[in-house]
Amino acid sequence: MNTSVLIVGAGPTGLVLALQLKTYGIPFRIIEKHSGPGKASRALVVHARILEFYRQLGIADEVVSLGIPLKSVHLREGLKEKAEFKFSDLGKDISPYPFALSLPQDVHEEFLVDQLNQSGIGVEWNTELISFSEHEKGVRVIIKKGGQEEAVNVDYLCGCDGAHSTVRHGLNFDFPGGTYDQLFYVADLESTEDEVMDRSLKAHFNDQGFCLFMPVRTTGMIRLIGIIPRELEQRSDITFEEIQPYAEQQTGLTIKKVNWFSTYHVHHRVSEHFRKGRCFIAGDAGHIHSPAGGQGMNTGIGDAVNLSWKLAAVLHHKADSSVLDTYETERIAFARTLVSTTDRAFQTIVGRNARNRLIRNVLIPYAAPLLLGFAAARRVLFNTLSQTRIEYRDSELSTGIAGKIRGGDRLPWVQMENGNNFDVLKSMDWQLHIYGRIQDRIREFVGTEGFSAHSFPWHHSMDDAGLKNNSLYLIRPDGYVAYADEEQNVEKLKHFIEKFNLSPFKSAK
Repeated sequence: MNTSVLIVGAGPTGLVLALQLKTYGIPFRIIEKHSGPGKASRALVVHARILEFYRQLGIADEVVSLGIPLKSVHLREGLKEKAEFKFSDLGKDISPYPFALSLPQDVHEEFLVDQLNQSGIGVEWNTELISFSEHEKGVRVIIKKGGQEEAVNVDYLCGCDGAHSTVRHGLNFDFPGGTYDQLFYVADLESTEDEVMDRSLKAHFNDQGFCLFMPVRTTGMIRLIGIIPRELEQRSDITFEEIQPYAEQQTGLTIKKVNWFSTYHVHHRVSEHFRKGRCFIAGDAGHIHSPAGGQGMNTGIGDAVNLSWKLAAVLHHKADSSVLDTYETERIAFARTLVSTTDRAFQTIVGRNARNRLIRNVLIPYAAPLLLGFAAARRVLFNTLSQTRIEYRDSELSTGIAGKIRGGDRLPWVQMENGNNFDVLKSMDWQLHIYGRIQDRIREFVGTEGFSAHSFPWHHSMDDAGLKNNSLYLIRPDGYVAYADEEQNVEKLKHFIEKFNLSPFKSAK
């Protein structure tokens, strides 16, 4: 089989990229230097925007069934409850998934690997990237498996190979950023307390920093994260038995059994580029973040979704190659913003100076509940955590405005009496949405150009979502608005499509 794309790395980013390419009928190989999926839970939270992408792939329901939808977040000053925020209140009318899903990364990866196996293409385990070089028509790659080297010629190389990415090093990209001073610990454990399985996240703040826990497996295990006490942080051989008294005092838990424990430093970095010629990087290869908000893995999966349809469009001759330029501009802008915002939030949570202690001990437990009493503030919080706020308004692939929706915005989810506007996104193809009455000239355009069109009778929920009556929106394969127009102007629509030589995938599948 001809290989169009070689994916290096079989974590969530690489696996989702592979599943997306398989859906588009793109020949690929995916290699991983390890012998199988990871065995530790590591990244834990799957946010609403990723579940929306999984909905397009037809796997969202299965993914949700494997995890624990978290119903709320509790803020506590020491052991004293200060506030509870319910995800159902935060995400109401924003997404079909108004929750954060607790799903251990090992379970997540095993599921994605199984999905890939069912498609007839498996991960090539124990296979390592040795070197690569780009030429005019592709990339020549040397890989190694079982002591034997193999030369592979591919159209594109995608490095999803983590923070120590061989692909990023081979491209000589700088990886600027830093490392937080504090030493952190993470543990998966069992407790005698009933509250650990109430499907909530508990965050405890005090003068020493923070400690949080949440259910992590349906078998009753919980994840505990905190800061190593100062008197122990210079040690390299810390055991959980030494941490346990501090953790129990901070959380009020009685810990029965520890199944996994590790200490780590937190880094924050963004690569100077995400692309060079026919080579791309995604996920931790391009950006690593503080754990604030559980954004890192979700951002990597977002990279994979963004890159996959653009590669598929170019390889199927359904778009000009300039579409690939938008991968870096769209995703690196968000990665830089995310690192900056999570860095500030994380410093507030873990910082030891007087200002951070004031914010942690006064503003968070006392001011946050008051602020989040307003619906607008709750929406901002959910949009930020869930990644439904991500937009590409500055992209070359984005233009126009209709109502409050601009080119580059995520298509807002609209629930109507007889359905919603997200079900049609399962085609993972370009499509026209008209909210209100479709004009005859648009019907004629659809008939001649091959784009599918979906006309939704006007409903008050559309106005609430920011859409405008009788307006037209061209939706990208990943569910973002590329073009918005209040007038349903066919000539302007054609001009935008011709700029990138866009055409639908359906004839290529």
